[in-house]
Amino acid sequence: MYEIIHHGAKSGVTGSCHELILDEHNSLLVDCGLFQGAETSDNGANAHTLSIEFDASRIQGLIVTHVHIDHIGRIPYLLAAGFNGPIFCSIPSAKLLPLVIEDALKVGVTRNRSIIEACLTRLRSQVVPLDYETWHDAPLLTSFQGHCQLKLSPAGHILGSAYATVRIQQDKPWDIVFSGDLGAPYAPLLDAPKSPCRADQLVLESTYGDRHHEDRHHRRQRLQASMEGALADGGVVLIPAFSIGRTQELLYEIESIIHDHAEQCVSHTTTGKAIHWHELDIIVDSPLASQFTDVYRELKPYWDQEAQQRLHQGRHPLDFEQLTTIDDHALHEQTVAYLALQKRPAVVIAASGMCAGGRIVNYLKALLGDARNDVVFVGYQAQGTPGRDLLTYNNRDDGYVMLDGQRYPIRAKVWQIGGYSAHAGQQDLVRFASGMRQPPKKIHLVHGEHDAKLALQQALQAKLDHVEVVH
Repeated sequence: MYEIIHHGAKSGVTGSCHELILDEHNSLLVDCGLFQGAETSDNGANAHTLSIEFDASRIQGLIVTHVHIDHIGRIPYLLAAGFNGPIFCSIPSAKLLPLVIEDALKVGVTRNRSIIEACLTRLRSQVVPLDYETWHDAPLLTSFQGHCQLKLSPAGHILGSAYATVRIQQDKPWDIVFSGDLGAPYAPLLDAPKSPCRADQLVLESTYGDRHHEDRHHRRQRLQASMEGALADGGVVLIPAFSIGRTQELLYEIESIIHDHAEQCVSHTTTGKAIHWHELDIIVDSPLASQFTDVYRELKPYWDQEAQQRLHQGRHPLDFEQLTTIDDHALHEQTVAYLALQKRPAVVIAASGMCAGGRIVNYLKALLGDARNDVVFVGYQAQGTPGRDLLTYNNRDDGYVMLDGQRYPIRAKVWQIGGYSAHAGQQDLVRFASGMRQPPKKIHLVHGEHDAKLALQQALQAKLDHVEVVH
């Protein structure tokens, strides 16, 4: 078996970074992400210490499974540490990666345009876009006694996401599969991931290794209920969501709900007045999300069959009448103030997904104190983030959350729709591992908290009792 060193996402769900050691001179790195909340690496890297704390000299290539910040946010620091090898990713990810890195640089490093452009120019020169399901040679030093190939397969997590199979051929072929983040089945826009034919070692995410997701019908019902509540009492539904993936999936579902209720009304709780569904404003307040949505539209060939059918019907799942996108910061501030004063029903989608910064924080400050409003979480909330605190303390009479050093009481309703997570649940993860014609000899569990890993380990061993499962 080949050694795999986990430089991140070993004891949590952020900072994904895994090094496959081929020999003393050659290795491949899979993802290089930021830590968030209270999570750290074994060597002390955290949300505030971003430098590369491991030796990058033997890394011959970087594989990017997808472009969420907890998987790619430290790439500029990897480049600064001297890495100049190829960055392998899918074709959609190659379009999205520079946008995410540019935003990360602006927020966390510098707004100096020349520095940002220099980094992006170098990044683009190293990116190698790969077709799905096609083997490619991985460049290694001539001292490596063997042959190494790489294949990316759709992971169904966000547009462009992939799981990676590294095939090492020395005495005999040895396949190592890195799952990246696997998507849940029946997610909007994307097909569910299919298991590879074989693996000798599997590095498997375990974010929701201890739970099962709601099915699409029930999660859609709950999203619809929050929208109906906003119409009935003039409240605002705040949805913290990452700019890429979750935002576009939510827009797809929201368009569908509005389309299905086009001729219906909701009765106002106080006046009894009939409120038409078309009076509900849908606001995406994020320049980055707006850019990503544009790219999603450009990459329609990568959408699933259901989404393709809607396009053929003349519908526009990511660009419908009620949708307003806000790029300008002054307009953002005006919108926050307007929604705080007026009883105007609205759904606001804004980053960041864990409320650890971004424009969602201003909405929370302004709207958390009003019981008419809702905060709906659709993704994982890491320990040490305001999102986790909101979920933990919202049911207490004295519940509050700290935002930018100030205390804000929680009077809005706070709840979570697990089914809209872009991550696979326990059953999906077990199905991915057990669905191979040649199951792995060893499974390394990463990208999950302790209880999630333990529950998934037990579920995997019950299904694959001959497989070694470690975490």
